[in-house]
Amino acid sequence: MINPSTPSVGLAVLHLFCKVAPLAERSEILAALDRSTERGDQVVVASMLGHKADVAVMALSTDQWNLRSLQTDLAAAGLEVVDSYVSLTEISEYAAGVPEEMRNARLYPQLPPDDKQVFCFYPMSKKREGDANWFTEEFDRRKELMYEHGASGRKFKGRVLQVITGSTGLDDYEWGVTLFCVNPDDVKDVVYTMRFDEASARYGIFGPFYVGMVADPAEVLTTVGVS
Repeated sequence: MINPSTPSVGLAVLHLFCKVAPLAERSEILAALDRSTERGDQVVVASMLGHKADVAVMALSTDQWNLRSLQTDLAAAGLEVVDSYVSLTEISEYAAGVPEEMRNARLYPQLPPDDKQVFCFYPMSKKREGDANWFTEEFDRRKELMYEHGASGRKFKGRVLQVITGSTGLDDYEWGVTLFCVNPDDVKDVVYTMRFDEASARYGIFGPFYVGMVADPAEVLTTVGVS
């Protein structure tokens, strides 16, 4: 038996962005997703818009080996991974002392939310360039900027659920941001609004955006032509 690869706090998170291969097997893909949930993992499946990917799979687990098994099973069933992101749920250093309920919601989110079908993912980092070096700012200054940033996000409560996962040392950026929204324009509104905060306007670096719609896995496969 392989020893579990378990975070000391929170959950391991894997985003897979896939194209449908010519020999994709609907029953095998669904079986792979079922095996993951039977292991106790959370799996979110979305039908993607645009050329970057057909299907997105976001999985959260207490064990990274479970995520590796899911990735292997989906590839064997005919989903070609064209992009991915590896991260962990976390509590920000600027959120020390938050109530236990809020702490658990960030470390152990329950996904997907029932009332938010629109899905968006993007990675981001903070700059370290000249006089715009986030990591040379004093902690209190960074905390002040992040409080402003958080206040902007809270204006979208009810419209947007934001899941921020940490990826420093795990992937090419420092955070992964997953948004679950009520309407497509909620994505545009929240990202646009928060880019005016100094934490983003001065220090933010953004990676590619992936957008789609969350649905039952069988429905998602139908929408991408796997019947």
